Amino acid sequence: MEKYSKYRDKGSGIAPFLPVPTDPSGIYLPFHTFLFAVRIPLLLTVSLTYFLLISWLPVGSLVKKAGLWTLLGIPGIWWVDLQIDGVRRGSLASQQSRLPFPGSIIASSFTSPIDCLYLAAIFDPIFTASYPNTRSVQRISLGHAMLRALFPPQSKPPPNAKLVDLATLIRDNPDSSIVVLPECTTTNGRGILPFSPSLLSAPQGTTIFPISLRYTPADITTPVPGAYLSFLWSLCSKPTHCIRVRIAESVPMASNERRPQTPKPKSSYETNFFDDFDGGMANGGSDSDSDGLTSGERKVLNKIGEALARLGRVKRVGLSVKDKDEFVALWRRRQKIA
Repeated sequence: MEKYSKYRDKGSGIAPFLPVPTDPSGIYLPFHTFLFAVRIPLLLTVSLTYFLLISWLPVGSLVKKAGLWTLLGIPGIWWVDLQIDGVRRGSLASQQSRLPFPGSIIASSFTSPIDCLYLAAIFDPIFTASYPNTRSVQRISLGHAMLRALFPPQSKPPPNAKLVDLATLIRDNPDSSIVVLPECTTTNGRGILPFSPSLLSAPQGTTIFPISLRYTPADITTPVPGAYLSFLWSLCSKPTHCIRVRIAESVPMASNERRPQTPKPKSSYETNFFDDFDGGMANGGSDSDSDGLTSGERKVLNKIGEALARLGRVKRVGLSVKDKDEFVALWRRRQKIA
């Protein structure tokens, strides 16, 4: 894979966009083929029934969650290993405050369509799409959120996208939690990408829960867009899959108010070098960098990013959505040549 060395993080050597290969079936190929042939019709039938009918009906959340758990059960996602920071096993019932609640934000890792399916089955949240250079988010459906894990990365919102900030979304939906996927695109689960600033549009005092989801085996991650058949084969041909869910301690959203900028003095015989120097500092030279984030805002994003990296036992990487766009273009050229 040296030809993709450009898309390895320079500090850690991690390649977050390379697909995780599926282990060869070997002598179990007939059994895996049988599972795939049995599960695919069931999965497609239940998926179409849920997304085209049940999700639009005015039925209770219990019915919808039953449909979602059926979708998880058909491909053999039976075991969920759930751990919460600071909570001992068996004492979760007395620690409900450590779980996402209505009005809070879930900052989730993004590696597979299963991420959003699981979060919907547990928390019944509102899903959003984030973009690298804007604090606004786009409200999307569960189906759209799952499909984004199989689609090419988007560095800009679609022209017809309706963007809102998280403060507005929380105010208009006080009975739901909000899912934000701050990496903006999927990885193979081996690294955490730089975050979109969308989390910073949450109002002061909002509780943010970093949640990491990892899979065993890990070949149901979808870092390369368009891998529909390989994803379905990996998902439906194995007897079971395990989801490893880790929830960090909540991160309160600090004040995101920016310091008012003091205009630089106009050039005249009354100004000199030191006036310009002071003006540059007043413009935020000591409080913000070229990315437009204040030190407090950057601290919030770093804390959430470090929490996701720790929970997933991975490292944060410097590769961005733009790097993934370039990687996907190179990957497709190589696949055509092969």
